[in-house]
Amino acid sequence: MIPFAYQRARTPAEAAAAVARNPDARFIAGGTNLLDLMKLQIETPTQLVDVNGLGLDKIESGPDGGLRIGALVRNTDLAADERVRRDYAVLSRALLAGASGQLRNRATTGGNLLQRTRCPYFYDTRQPCNKRQPGSGCGALAGVSRQNAVIGGTQACIATHPSDMAVAMRALDATVETVQPSGQMRRIPIADFHKLPGNTPQVETTLAHGEFITAVTLPRPVGGVQLYQKVRDRASYAFALVSVAAIVQKDGSGRVALGGVAHKPWRDEAAEAELPRGAQAMAARLLQGAQPTPENAFKVQLAERTLQSVLNQARGQA
Repeated sequence: MIPFAYQRARTPAEAAAAVARNPDARFIAGGTNLLDLMKLQIETPTQLVDVNGLGLDKIESGPDGGLRIGALVRNTDLAADERVRRDYAVLSRALLAGASGQLRNRATTGGNLLQRTRCPYFYDTRQPCNKRQPGSGCGALAGVSRQNAVIGGTQACIATHPSDMAVAMRALDATVETVQPSGQMRRIPIADFHKLPGNTPQVETTLAHGEFITAVTLPRPVGGVQLYQKVRDRASYAFALVSVAAIVQKDGSGRVALGGVAHKPWRDEAAEAELPRGAQAMAARLLQGAQPTPENAFKVQLAERTLQSVLNQARGQA
């Protein structure tokens, strides 16, 4: 690691202002992603602003019957919360599918959303990566791309977002609450939070530099059978090849978000009208326009089969 300054923030507004003043400053909470990248000198912040003491570690009932989840709630605690397990089971299941027990004990809600969208070429500093070094090219386009995106990618980047939690949040229509460096609050629908790569894949969210996540809110429960299925190369501590977060109602309608296929959690509300017709019809609409590489073309069919498996489970539980 290179030397860096360290500061403990006393309020969310103070944390936001401190990072905003320094273009090379970063927030640190659990550090499960940032510290790894610092060791590899992919991230080289000159200042870390510690936000662990801000008291944002509560899960509270909202006035509309939903939940407000503090940005510093650990993944393990969120997955185990009785209200989450009962009313937002897809979120609990997704969290337990992520990483390892040790990492879930440290990882936070806000940090999980802010994981770097990445692939092996991002980690290998000998290889070109527009995300790590804008303008250098994307090594995955003509290289090893088994894990990479099949939809929403560009010639600049075909990496996939690694978060399981974010896929469930997308299915649940969560909202991200932030404080800006000016002290003003902002609410961002999860659908608008993560960005597709376009020509600037290094810009992964709609947050301004210094804007700090304070909480994630979930709307009132929608019921239904809620499932999360993750297909990966090994049973734990592996990113999804394809994952499906689904909320299926008794009439066959519902919501579906996919992980492992795009630069951000992938959902198309218009495609959900096809859900009562079955997995094939919905997957065809959901992945319309997919442009896989020869190495990951299997993901298109895998997404359909995983969705079919989830729908079969939902019917059995209904």
